[in-house]
Amino acid sequence: MNYFGWLFDPTNWTEQGGVFQRLMEHIGYTAITMAIALVLAVPLGAWIGHTGRGGFLVVGLANGLRALPTLGLLVLLVGAIGIGLIGPLIALVILAVPPILAGTYAGVRNVDSAVVDAARGMGMRGRDVLFRVELPNALPLVVGGIRSSVLQVISTATIAAYVALGGLGRFIVDGLAVRDFPQMIGGSILVAALAIACDLLLAALQKVLVSPGLQAAPARGRRLRAVPDPRPASQAA
Repeated sequence: MNYFGWLFDPTNWTEQGGVFQRLMEHIGYTAITMAIALVLAVPLGAWIGHTGRGGFLVVGLANGLRALPTLGLLVLLVGAIGIGLIGPLIALVILAVPPILAGTYAGVRNVDSAVVDAARGMGMRGRDVLFRVELPNALPLVVGGIRSSVLQVISTATIAAYVALGGLGRFIVDGLAVRDFPQMIGGSILVAALAIACDLLLAALQKVLVSPGLQAAPARGRRLRAVPDPRPASQAA
Protein backbone atom coordinates (compact mmCIF):
# COMPACT_ATOMS: atom_id res chain seq x y z
CA MET A 1 0.00 0.00 0.00
CA ASN A 2 1.30 3.44 -0.97
CA TYR A 3 0.81 5.41 2.24
CA PHE A 4 1.85 8.70 0.64
CA GLY A 5 -0.14 8.38 -2.57
CA TRP A 6 -3.15 10.21 -1.15
CA LEU A 7 -1.05 13.25 -0.24
CA PHE A 8 0.33 13.64 -3.77
CA ASP A 9 -2.94 13.04 -5.61
CA PRO A 10 -3.91 16.40 -7.19
CA THR A 11 -7.63 15.68 -6.91
CA ASN A 12 -7.37 15.56 -3.11
CA TRP A 13 -6.07 19.12 -3.11
CA THR A 14 -8.51 20.90 -5.41
CA GLU A 15 -11.86 19.13 -4.94
CA GLN A 16 -14.64 20.24 -2.61
CA GLY A 17 -13.48 19.48 0.92
CA GLY A 18 -9.93 19.03 -0.34
CA VAL A 19 -6.62 20.05 1.19
CA PHE A 20 -6.79 23.74 0.25
CA GLN A 21 -10.25 24.18 1.76
CA ARG A 22 -9.39 22.27 4.95
CA LEU A 23 -6.11 24.16 5.28
CA MET A 24 -7.90 27.51 5.15
CA GLU A 25 -10.40 26.30 7.74
CA HIS A 26 -7.59 25.13 10.04
CA ILE A 27 -5.77 28.44 9.71
CA GLY A 28 -9.03 30.25 10.40
CA TYR A 29 -9.65 28.33 13.63
CA THR A 30 -6.08 29.02 14.72
CA ALA A 31 -6.25 32.73 13.89
CA ILE A 32 -9.52 33.29 15.76
CA THR A 33 -8.25 31.35 18.77
CA MET A 34 -4.95 33.25 18.92
CA ALA A 35 -6.66 36.63 18.53
CA ILE A 36 -8.92 35.92 21.52
CA ALA A 37 -6.05 34.46 23.58
CA LEU A 38 -3.80 37.46 22.89
CA VAL A 39 -6.51 39.93 23.92
CA LEU A 40 -7.02 38.04 27.17
CA ALA A 41 -3.50 36.96 28.13
CA VAL A 42 -1.14 39.79 27.11
CA PRO A 43 -2.81 42.63 29.06
CA LEU A 44 -3.33 40.44 32.12
CA GLY A 45 0.24 39.08 32.07
CA ALA A 46 1.70 42.56 31.53
CA TRP A 47 -0.31 44.07 34.38
CA ILE A 48 0.59 41.30 36.83
CA GLY A 49 4.25 41.43 35.82
CA HIS A 50 4.34 45.22 36.15
CA THR A 51 2.62 45.44 39.52
CA GLY A 52 3.91 42.17 40.99
CA ARG A 53 0.44 41.39 42.28
CA GLY A 54 -1.07 38.00 41.65
CA GLY A 55 2.04 36.21 40.44
CA PHE A 56 0.83 33.08 42.23
CA LEU A 57 -2.35 33.34 40.13
CA VAL A 58 -0.37 33.15 36.88
CA VAL A 59 1.52 30.06 38.00
CA GLY A 60 -1.56 28.29 39.33
CA LEU A 61 -3.76 29.25 36.38
CA ALA A 62 -1.17 28.27 33.78
CA ASN A 63 -0.50 24.90 35.37
CA GLY A 64 -4.19 24.21 35.96
CA LEU A 65 -5.33 25.04 32.43
CA ARG A 66 -2.50 23.04 30.89
CA ALA A 67 -3.59 19.99 32.88
CA LEU A 68 -7.11 20.02 31.43
CA PRO A 69 -7.76 17.25 28.84
CA THR A 70 -8.73 19.17 25.71
CA LEU A 71 -10.85 16.44 24.14
CA GLY A 72 -12.73 15.81 27.39
CA LEU A 73 -13.29 19.55 27.77
CA LEU A 74 -14.59 19.71 24.20
CA VAL A 75 -17.10 16.91 24.85
CA LEU A 76 -18.27 18.71 28.01
CA LEU A 77 -18.68 22.03 26.18
CA VAL A 78 -20.51 20.46 23.24
CA GLY A 79 -22.88 18.77 25.67
CA ALA A 80 -23.58 22.10 27.35
CA ILE A 81 -23.55 24.43 24.31
CA GLY A 82 -24.33 22.14 21.39
CA ILE A 83 -22.69 21.40 18.06
CA GLY A 84 -20.97 24.41 16.52
CA LEU A 85 -17.82 26.48 16.50
CA ILE A 86 -18.20 27.95 20.00
CA GLY A 87 -17.29 24.77 21.90
CA PRO A 88 -14.02 24.05 20.05
CA LEU A 89 -13.05 27.73 20.22
CA ILE A 90 -13.49 27.86 23.99
CA ALA A 91 -11.45 24.67 24.39
CA LEU A 92 -8.68 26.00 22.14
CA VAL A 93 -8.60 29.41 23.87
CA ILE A 94 -8.23 27.68 27.24
CA LEU A 95 -5.29 25.78 25.75
CA ALA A 96 -3.75 28.88 24.14
CA VAL A 97 -3.87 31.30 27.07
CA PRO A 98 -1.37 29.72 29.56
CA PRO A 99 1.83 29.95 27.42
CA ILE A 100 1.10 33.56 26.43
CA LEU A 101 0.13 34.56 29.97
CA ALA A 102 3.20 32.94 31.49
CA GLY A 103 5.54 34.34 28.83
CA THR A 104 4.22 37.89 29.17
CA TYR A 105 4.33 37.81 32.96
CA ALA A 106 7.86 36.36 33.06
CA GLY A 107 9.10 38.78 30.40
CA VAL A 108 7.84 41.91 32.15
CA ARG A 109 8.72 40.73 35.65
CA ASN A 110 12.32 39.85 34.70
CA VAL A 111 13.23 43.18 33.13
CA ASP A 112 16.40 44.39 34.83
CA SER A 113 15.46 46.55 37.82
CA ALA A 114 18.24 49.03 36.94
CA VAL A 115 16.51 49.73 33.61
CA VAL A 116 13.16 50.26 35.34
CA ASP A 117 14.73 52.52 37.98
CA ALA A 118 16.43 54.56 35.26
CA ALA A 119 13.12 55.04 33.46
CA ARG A 120 11.42 56.17 36.68
CA GLY A 121 14.34 58.49 37.37
CA MET A 122 13.73 60.15 33.99
CA GLY A 123 10.20 60.98 35.11
CA MET A 124 8.26 58.17 33.43
CA ARG A 125 5.03 57.14 35.08
CA GLY A 126 3.81 53.56 35.54
CA ARG A 127 2.08 53.28 32.17
CA ASP A 128 5.04 54.79 30.32
CA VAL A 129 7.43 52.41 32.07
CA LEU A 130 5.28 49.44 31.09
CA PHE A 131 4.73 50.32 27.43
CA ARG A 132 8.03 52.05 26.62
CA VAL A 133 10.48 50.05 28.74
CA GLU A 134 9.18 46.79 30.17
CA LEU A 135 7.17 45.41 27.24
CA PRO A 136 9.87 46.14 24.61
CA ASN A 137 12.44 44.42 26.83
CA ALA A 138 10.02 41.54 27.46
CA LEU A 139 9.42 40.84 23.76
CA PRO A 140 11.68 37.75 23.54
CA LEU A 141 9.69 35.90 26.20
CA VAL A 142 6.35 37.24 24.98
CA VAL A 143 6.97 36.06 21.42
CA GLY A 144 8.31 32.77 22.77
CA GLY A 145 5.03 32.22 24.60
CA ILE A 146 3.07 33.07 21.45
CA ARG A 147 5.11 30.60 19.40
CA SER A 148 4.48 27.85 21.91
CA SER A 149 0.78 28.66 21.98
CA VAL A 150 0.47 28.64 18.18
CA LEU A 151 2.10 25.21 17.94
CA GLN A 152 -0.26 23.78 20.55
CA VAL A 153 -3.34 25.29 18.92
CA ILE A 154 -2.45 24.07 15.42
CA SER A 155 -1.83 20.54 16.62
CA THR A 156 -4.96 20.47 18.81
CA ALA A 157 -7.35 22.20 16.37
CA THR A 158 -7.83 18.79 14.77
CA ILE A 159 -10.39 18.11 17.51
CA ALA A 160 -12.83 20.38 15.66
CA ALA A 161 -13.44 17.48 13.29
CA TYR A 162 -14.90 15.44 16.17
CA VAL A 163 -17.89 17.81 16.32
CA ALA A 164 -18.56 17.87 12.57
CA LEU A 165 -16.44 20.95 11.80
CA GLY A 166 -13.67 21.27 9.23
CA GLY A 167 -9.92 21.73 9.36
CA LEU A 168 -7.12 19.30 8.63
CA GLY A 169 -8.39 17.04 11.39
CA ARG A 170 -11.22 16.12 9.02
CA PHE A 171 -8.81 13.90 7.08
CA ILE A 172 -7.68 12.11 10.24
CA VAL A 173 -11.20 11.52 11.60
CA ASP A 174 -12.73 10.56 8.26
CA GLY A 175 -9.79 8.32 7.42
CA LEU A 176 -10.09 6.57 10.76
CA ALA A 177 -13.82 5.97 10.20
CA VAL A 178 -13.21 4.08 6.94
CA ARG A 179 -9.72 2.79 7.84
CA ASP A 180 -8.17 4.88 5.07
CA PHE A 181 -4.64 4.97 6.47
CA PRO A 182 -3.06 6.96 3.58
CA GLN A 183 -5.61 9.74 4.23
CA MET A 184 -4.86 9.68 7.95
CA ILE A 185 -1.12 9.85 7.33
CA GLY A 186 -1.56 12.65 4.79
CA GLY A 187 -3.65 14.66 7.25
CA SER A 188 -1.08 14.17 10.01
CA ILE A 189 1.76 15.30 7.74
CA LEU A 190 -0.19 18.41 6.74
CA VAL A 191 -0.81 19.37 10.38
CA ALA A 192 2.88 18.91 11.21
CA ALA A 193 3.96 20.87 8.13
CA LEU A 194 1.61 23.75 8.99
CA ALA A 195 2.94 23.88 12.56
CA ILE A 196 6.56 23.95 11.37
CA ALA A 197 5.83 26.63 8.76
CA CYS A 198 4.08 28.86 11.31
CA ASP A 199 6.90 28.43 13.83
CA LEU A 200 9.51 29.40 11.23
CA LEU A 201 7.42 32.43 10.25
CA LEU A 202 7.12 33.55 13.88
CA ALA A 203 10.85 32.98 14.43
CA ALA A 204 11.59 35.30 11.50
CA LEU A 205 9.09 37.84 12.84
CA GLN A 206 10.76 37.67 16.25
CA LYS A 207 14.11 38.59 14.73
CA VAL A 208 12.50 41.62 13.11
CA LEU A 209 10.60 42.81 16.20
CA VAL A 210 13.15 42.10 18.92
CA SER A 211 16.13 44.39 19.29
CA PRO A 212 19.44 42.67 18.37
CA GLY A 213 20.79 43.70 21.77
CA LEU A 214 18.02 41.78 23.51
CA GLN A 215 18.56 38.74 21.31
CA ALA A 216 22.25 38.57 22.16
CA ALA A 217 22.15 39.68 25.79
CA PRO A 218 21.74 37.06 28.53
CA ALA A 219 18.51 37.21 30.52
CA ARG A 220 18.82 39.16 33.77
CA GLY A 221 16.01 39.36 36.27
CA ARG A 222 15.21 41.78 39.02
CA ARG A 223 18.09 41.96 41.47
CA LEU A 224 17.97 42.41 45.21
CA ARG A 225 19.20 45.85 46.15
CA ALA A 226 22.00 46.09 48.70
CA VAL A 227 20.89 47.54 52.03
CA PRO A 228 23.31 50.30 53.18
CA ASP A 229 24.95 49.76 56.56
CA PRO A 230 23.58 52.42 58.95
CA ARG A 231 26.68 52.31 61.21
CA PRO A 232 29.54 54.78 60.76
CA ALA A 233 32.34 53.60 58.55
CA SER A 234 34.74 53.35 61.52
CA GLN A 235 32.39 51.02 63.43
CA ALA A 236 31.59 48.96 60.36
CA ALA A 237 35.31 48.37 59.83
